[in-house]
Amino acid sequence: MPTITVELMIPADEFLALYRGTARDVVATSIDGRTVRFPAKVLQPFVTQAGIHGRFSIEFDQHFKFKKITQLS
Repeated sequence: MPTITVELMIPADEFLALYRGTARDVVATSIDGRTVRFPAKVLQPFVTQAGIHGRFSIEFDQHFKFKKITQLS
């Protein structure tokens, strides 16, 4: 399965807009410079009072549809 690693720093108020449905997707740049878009709802388990901060590995299927996200740090 293809994977991509991203470093995310999303403040709580910005993620709240995603949570409320103002935006459905997160667009991020991977550590190797590629752009990736994935559903914001997959980040809910990683939200803290400060927002979302850390390095994540995102796994896709052969059609580049989201499969799984894992927090690395």
